Amino acid sequence: MQSSEVQLRLIVSNVPDEAVAATIARALVDERLAACVNVLGACRSVYRWHGAVETADEITLLVKTTRARHDDCVRRLAALHPYDVPEIVTLAPEQVWPAYARWAADETSAVDR
Repeated sequence: MQSSEVQLRLIVSNVPDEAVAATIARALVDERLAACVNVLGACRSVYRWHGAVETADEITLLVKTTRARHDDCVRRLAALHPYDVPEIVTLAPEQVWPAYARWAADETSAVDR
């Protein structure tokens, strides 16, 4: 279902709070690095950090971009992210509705159409 010319990428990242989530989401969309960023509700993360098990309340971001804009999007996300080791996980879906993939490509292009 995904066009060979438009390959969507989904980047998952957790951030510490809603203010950071809003800042990152707005920057990525404003800069056309992402077509859309979903800011999900709070989640509880349990992880090992420096030898100890930690917990934190975080906000999950789902960043929709294209293969063509992926590397720039990841670099910008990492630069904006406040964590020493930000969670930046990219998924390459096998199937994406073609109209959605085309929309994402249009919204991440350098110029308005």
